[in-house]
This record gives sequence, structure tokens and C-alpha cells, in this order.
Amino acid sequence: MLTDPKLRSQVDTLWDKLWSGGLSNPLDAIEQLSYLLFLKRLDDEENRKEKLARLRGQTYESGIPEPMRWRHWIHFEGSNALKHLREQVFPWFRALGNNNEEETDHKGDLSPQKTENSFELYMKNAELKINKSNLLIEACKLIDQMQIASQNQDVQGDLYEYLLSKLSTAGRNGQFRTPRHIIRMMVQMIDPKPNERIGDLAAGTGGFLVNAYQHILEQKTLPENLTYDADGWPHHLTGELLTDDERQFLQKEAFRGYDNDSGMTMLRIGSMNLILHGIEQPRFYYMDTLSKDFNESRDYDIILMNPPFKGAVDPNDINPTLSTSNTTKSELLFLHVILRVLDIGGRCAVIVPDGVLFGSSKAHVNIRKKLIEENRLDGVVCMPSGVFKPYAGVSTAILFFTRGGTTDRIWFYDMEHDGFSLDDKRQLVPENDIPDILACWSSRNDVAFQDERNQQLKSLREQITPLKAEKLKLQAAINRLTFESVIASEEDAQIHTLLEQEQQQLAGLQARISPLQWQINQLTRQFWVTKGQVKTNKYDLSASRYRQIEQDEVYYAAPDVTIRRLLELEQSITKSIKELAGLLK
Repeated sequence: MLTDPKLRSQVDTLWDKLWSGGLSNPLDAIEQLSYLLFLKRLDDEENRKEKLARLRGQTYESGIPEPMRWRHWIHFEGSNALKHLREQVFPWFRALGNNNEEETDHKGDLSPQKTENSFELYMKNAELKINKSNLLIEACKLIDQMQIASQNQDVQGDLYEYLLSKLSTAGRNGQFRTPRHIIRMMVQMIDPKPNERIGDLAAGTGGFLVNAYQHILEQKTLPENLTYDADGWPHHLTGELLTDDERQFLQKEAFRGYDNDSGMTMLRIGSMNLILHGIEQPRFYYMDTLSKDFNESRDYDIILMNPPFKGAVDPNDINPTLSTSNTTKSELLFLHVILRVLDIGGRCAVIVPDGVLFGSSKAHVNIRKKLIEENRLDGVVCMPSGVFKPYAGVSTAILFFTRGGTTDRIWFYDMEHDGFSLDDKRQLVPENDIPDILACWSSRNDVAFQDERNQQLKSLREQITPLKAEKLKLQAAINRLTFESVIASEEDAQIHTLLEQEQQQLAGLQARISPLQWQINQLTRQFWVTKGQVKTNKYDLSASRYRQIEQDEVYYAAPDVTIRRLLELEQSITKSIKELAGLLK
């Protein structure tokens, strides 16, 4: 997360200027900023190499023509700079995509067999959409003030992440972005390793791939070199514990993403996102991964993704390997294609709408049965409906499974809080289940850990049981005194005083019960369900079906007491009416 307030302010200013300058589509604004940031980064890298060569007494020949360098055109007068970018720099940018031996149409086969560097590929369609010279100069000056070259890779990546976060506050395009803290939780739970092939079949801006890369670097950086910000995000990810082979594999083979944005905007943004986070040769391609054109099989060790829930897809274009699924619902088809592309033993963390967990159609039941009977369903995290607000209120869950294997029992966590308010504002709140989810997941097979939680639960219940019994007695007394205060005379102040005292005691008692109840609820959010239980319920995976929630006993007066009080109340009303009638005579 970008914690430097000065940098945040500079990005906000830059964003506002582009917005007011006519780039009202947030994707266009981010794309144009991405181009400028990348041009600046290229120039900074060339400056670094030149300086290093001078220190070594060597001659350095730049791989970038001087007229394309940021340092060359940044001092041009506004209209000249705009003309130079449009007529020289961007044509050069686009030419980067022509360096591949085989030409491909931007909607054709963009598989890794055709090209390795997706950034170069999608530069073929790069377009400068900034049409005002003063806006261009202002934007470039602000980028210069950011002093990107002096920032470490973490800060450069965080800066870009902050830019991408604007998608979630700029309207309907927020659908492209999964909340970063949810992505990080999923990555930590899957725990990718340096030698694993990692993919996202609907990658958007590449957030899952970036976080997987950062997680690996974090695990391969000496602890004493790591620092963490206030939100727990790691910095100074140097990865010095990686071997040369591991580092090369991470750069060239580990990560692959796909997106079917035919306009190429998301593909360019995703590729630049990967580059600015340190993956120098991104593999991020145009492809509808549910279509006939996508035929990968057993190519991945890990799949991390949040596929679009766009409803039905064109049945005429569905890959033949998915035809047996008997559905056109994208959320179900993606689960089938994930199982196809994962190698045996491969792991997946995927976000699905709640309907996947309990849908009663044959297609819904069959995919759940397939996950449980033919693979190992490791875990289900049910998330509250507000996680994707303000643009989607649907309840979602995360499925964790392993290709192949055997399901004996399934780990569940019924998340109630993710650290943010569950309304449209999504403001930070202290309630956050994610640390507990991570602790429970990592120790889910640790008998000692589970025994300790069970002991805590037993102790809490022993503490809370007498308090709840006392609470019922107080509620009974308050119920009685409330009735007596209604029929008592105005002069009888004693009853009203007693009622207030009892209500104060109840409030104090509730203050003692609440923290204990909160801890009990926390400890019961994690639980196990056997395969037999799930099978009996048509493979229903809803947490609410299996979680045992303790309901507080509510005080109700006995029926005969209620009837007696109604009679007394009737007598009191009759008496009052007679007194009123007497006054009217």
C-alpha cells in the first residue's frame, strides 16, 4: 500500500488533472498514466545503466533511440511535446510489438507459443489519448516530481497499485478489481513456491499474479531485511534467498494470465502492472478461456482467480471439453476449465458467487460432486455480502481445492468481517476475521491448535452460562416491573425507580456478556464438515447449513401470566374510563 502521503497527493492531483482534462473513463486515465510512467521508468533505467558504465570506465550504447528518451522531449514546449509523442514516440512504442517473428491479429492466437512478452505485443495498439498540450506537460512535471528513480521497486509497485485502486472508486469499472486484502489472503493460503507455474484465467489488472510474485519474494527475503507497513504489507522484497534458476523461472515461466478485453486496455494495464512490480517479461494474453480457442491442459500448479459472474455464455463458442458440464453459466464453466488446466496435485483458490455452493440445478450439484468425489476440496471461506461493494452486493465464497486426491472432510470458515465496513463506503473498521482465517488455515491439521481452541471455547461457555442465566432473571423482573409501572398510579414512584435500577443492571450485565459472546462467535466460525454430511445434503457447501450458532434464550412470560396481566390491564382501563366519565358529568 502506498503510505507516503506526498506520493499519494501527487497521484491524486495527477488523476484529477486527467479527469478534468477530458479522460473521464478511468480505464483510459490509468492507461495513459501507465504509458507515461513506463516511459519515465525506461529513461531512468537507461540513465542508471549509463552511470554504471561510466563508473566502470566502459562505453554504453543505449537500446533506446535518443529522440524517444524522456529526457529528450520533456523540455519541449507543450504543443511540440504533444506532437513529438504522437508522431515519433508512440509509433516507436507500437513498433515494439512488431519484433515478434510471427505476426498475430490482436484478437487472434496470442498464446505463449506465439510470443513471450505480452507488453511488447500490446504496444502495437498503443494510442495517445491526451489531446491537450498543457495537460501533457502538467502530467509529466508531476511524474518528474515523484522521483520514481529514487524509489525502490516496492514503492514503484505500490504507486501503481494505488493508481489501480482508483478503479474501485470510479464507477462500474470497479468490477475489474478484487479487493487487494482479499487477494493477499488467498495467496497466503495457497502459499505459492518459486518453482510453481501460476495462472489466472480472467486476470483483469493482474493483481493475483503480482501478489503471488510478491509472496514468493517475501518468503525468499531475509527476515531482517523485511519491513511491514501499518497495514501489514511487506516492503524491501529483495528475494536474495532465490537461486539463479528460481529467479530466471520466476521471470520467464512462472506467471501467465489471460483476459478477454477485446479493446486491449486491460491487457496493456495488466502487462505494465506486472513490469512495474518487477516481472520484466510479462505473459499476459488476450483469450476467452472458456472458448474453443483455449485448449491448455495440465499446464499449471496453481490457479488464483476471481472469474466474472456474467451469467450465460454463448453455447456455440464453449470449448468442447466443457460441453459435458451441461451449463452455460460462466461461474460453473470456469470451475470445469480450472480442473482441466491444473496438473495433478495442482492447487486452486477461486472466488465464486454463493449460488455455486447451494444451487439445486443438475449442473450445480454435478460440479460440487466433481470437486468432492474426484478431487480434494480443501476448504470453503464464505464471505459477507459487502466485500465487493459498492458495485456488487452479491454474497461470495472462496473455494480451495487440489486436483486429484481424496476428500474426507472439508474445512469451513464463516467470515463475518474483513476489516472494512460492509456498506458502500467500505471504511476501515477494527473487526477483521482475516488474521484468524490465516491462523486457522495454517494450523487446520494441528491437533494441539484445535485442542487449544476447544479448551478456550469450553472455558468461555463456562463463564458465560451463569451470566446468561442472570440475564434471564433480570429480563423477567424488568418484564414484570414494566407491566406494574403501566398500571401503577402516578404517585407510586417506587416501581419506576426499581425498573430503572433493573434496566441499569441489565445493561451492565450485557457489557460483560458481549466480549465473551464475541470470542465464542469467533471460535465457532471455523469448523469441519465430513464428506458424508455434505453428500447427504446433495453436496451443499453453505456454511450456514453446518455451522452451529448458539442462540441466546429469550425471556417470555408464561401464557397464564400474560392472560392474568391482560385482565388486570383491562380492569385498570375500565377504572380509568369510569373516572374520566365521572369528570365529564
